[in-house]
Amino acid sequence: MTLYLLDLAGVAVFAVSGVLAAGRKKLDLFGVVVLAIVTSIGGGTLRDVLMDRGEVFWMTDPTYLIVITTVALLTVGWVRRRRPPEHSLEIADAAGLAFFVVSGGQIALEAGLPAVSILVVGMMTGVAGGAVRDVLTAEIPFILRHRQLYATAALAGVGLWLGLETLGIARPVASLAGMALTFALRLLSIYRGLRVPVFDYDSR
Repeated sequence: MTLYLLDLAGVAVFAVSGVLAAGRKKLDLFGVVVLAIVTSIGGGTLRDVLMDRGEVFWMTDPTYLIVITTVALLTVGWVRRRRPPEHSLEIADAAGLAFFVVSGGQIALEAGLPAVSILVVGMMTGVAGGAVRDVLTAEIPFILRHRQLYATAALAGVGLWLGLETLGIARPVASLAGMALTFALRLLSIYRGLRVPVFDYDSR
């Protein structure tokens, strides 16, 4: 599984989540496409700028914007014909998170960053786009919702991928394992209420 395909898959599923979020707020078609684009490119743009990569991924390759716009319009057509399943936005977001934490981590690894920085870059790449989407639609970002496994799921996934790569496991296998763990933890949080433990300090 190449890094490029991971990125394209990530922007595609994040575009779906952007469309669904826009639909909940009853935005017009232009607003729908804009929100899909912002959701899809937010994390990768922040990654490229902070890493000073010299180019932002979607500015030099129009394929990303074509994929995002096409998926957004197809999703609009699909949603108009049938009601999306419950938690569809959260599931699309979870899939985008899974793809982007690993692709962000791979880019950081190839740039020669230390392990801690790789973990942070991977997590940031995954969570930033969804956070921007939620802020623009006046929602509390998933990463800040009470005790949600979100950033934790991202860190676990990129950590597993990096650990397996360090052990010499083939990159496709390590990548799939990292993505699967991120996605599974998000599903457990969505459907089973799995939460992060609370630090409750009573100053009294």
